[in-house]
Amino acid sequence: MLSLQNQLLIAMPSLKNSIFERSLIYICEHDKSGAMGLIINRPAGLDVGTLVEQMELSDEIPDFADSPQNQVLIGGPVTPDKGFVLHSPQLYWTTSQKLTDDLMLTTSKDILSSLGSDKAPEKFLVALGYAGWAKDQLEHELAENSWLSVPATPELLFSAELENRWELAMQSLGFNVWQMSSQIGHA
Repeated sequence: MLSLQNQLLIAMPSLKNSIFERSLIYICEHDKSGAMGLIINRPAGLDVGTLVEQMELSDEIPDFADSPQNQVLIGGPVTPDKGFVLHSPQLYWTTSQKLTDDLMLTTSKDILSSLGSDKAPEKFLVALGYAGWAKDQLEHELAENSWLSVPATPELLFSAELENRWELAMQSLGFNVWQMSSQIGHA
C-alpha cells in the first residue's frame, strides 16, 4: 500500500454538492486501517483571535491581520467540535505528534494560548473537525477518480490565500483539470 501521508488530496471537479467540493485536504495519517486529514481551504467564518477569546485561553488576543493563518478552518465533517492545530515543529510542545520533520499535529488547547506570543509556532493552521476514511475507503475513492494527490508544500499549507489553494494545487500538476474526463478507464 502506498501511503499518502504528507500529501494533499485535491478534490476532482466531479465531487459536487458536498463539503468536499473543490476541497484541498492535507493527509496527516494513512495506513492499512484508514486515513485522516484536514481540509485546508474551507474557512469556518471565525478568526483565531476570536476563538482564543471565546475559549478564554489568553489575556492577549492574537491579531494576525489578513494572514491566512488567522482563519479557523472547517477541517472536515468528523467531530466538528474538536480542534486541531497543524504547526511547524517546536521542542516544547510535548502533546504534539510529529508528522514529518517540518510538521506536527495537536488537539491540545495549550498551543492556542501561545498564538500571538513569542512561544507560538512560526507556522500553524487551526481546524475544527477532520476528514476520515475507513480501511480501503480512500483507495476506493482514488480508483473512482474522486481525488488527485500532490506533495504538501509550506506555501499551500500556510501561506496561500484560502480561496486560491485548490487552484494552486491543481496548477502544480501541470495541466488543466477542467479538460479531464470524470470517466474511469479500464484496460
